[in-house]
Amino acid sequence: MDYTATQSGFRQRKLQPNMRLRNSSMDGSDGNQLFEDTSGATPGSQAGYRNQQGGPGPQAAGITGQSILSDPMGNLAMAYGSSLASQGREMMDKNLDRFIPISKLKYYFAVDTVYVGKKLGLLVFPYMHKNWEVSYQQDTPVAPRFDVNAPDLYIPSMGFITYVLVAGLALGTQNKFSPELLGVQASSALVWLIMEVLAVLLSLYLVTVNTDLTTIDLLAFSGYKYVGMIIGVVAGLLFGRLAYYLSLLWCCAAIFVFMIRTLRLKLLSEAAAEGRLVRGTRNQLRMYLTMSIAAAQPIFMYWLTYHLIR
Repeated sequence: MDYTATQSGFRQRKLQPNMRLRNSSMDGSDGNQLFEDTSGATPGSQAGYRNQQGGPGPQAAGITGQSILSDPMGNLAMAYGSSLASQGREMMDKNLDRFIPISKLKYYFAVDTVYVGKKLGLLVFPYMHKNWEVSYQQDTPVAPRFDVNAPDLYIPSMGFITYVLVAGLALGTQNKFSPELLGVQASSALVWLIMEVLAVLLSLYLVTVNTDLTTIDLLAFSGYKYVGMIIGVVAGLLFGRLAYYLSLLWCCAAIFVFMIRTLRLKLLSEAAAEGRLVRGTRNQLRMYLTMSIAAAQPIFMYWLTYHLIR
């Protein structure tokens, strides 16, 4: 190559590779040149080339962030939407807790395996149990997993589901199974349960009983009969009709004793607290109401299971 001795000519020769580098990077889309000649490039130009190949620089990132932040309407819409979502969530939780007390329902499902085993044994054989009072801690009943006398909704709900499944199995052994008939069986059991709870609430209102029994407590106590119903139907399917009657009779007597000993502390709270039987018309009505609730359990148990065993 011809290098001139003048200072201006030398500068011209040194600037030509940089010009070729820029032109080649701009014209690289034509596909004629695979590799670019950067042998004569200065270190500064090579660094610039690497920055171009590496992606957008800090200035481009800053421009992108500014473009996002420069949209006040979008930010306002996002803030307004999040505030609406939070207000809707609070309103839904408040209205839901007013009609369905979620916090109270958590208490009735606070069970464990030990509690379930002891409670099932108490429902089947309640005759040897002595202490029937519910334990309290700072005027609040303890969770069911700490006290076998506390009512729960886990056993009644699981018992209802198991009863429907066992009823479907019994109908299948009679060649009568159908989804519609199984739905009728489940809905009828649920309707009878709701009617029983409503009847008890109405009776408590008419008798003017001051008790700490809640609707959920009555639902739990009324749902314990499904345990005896399941035992009776399973015994009838395995060993015949005589086994059904014997096992159901035993479970009916057990649930009657269980309900009497449990509800008398709730409905006869004054007499139970004093440890004596209080005479009076109102107290006799409470005793009759307690025995009526307990006597209704065997009737429902037989009514909902007798047609399942042939």
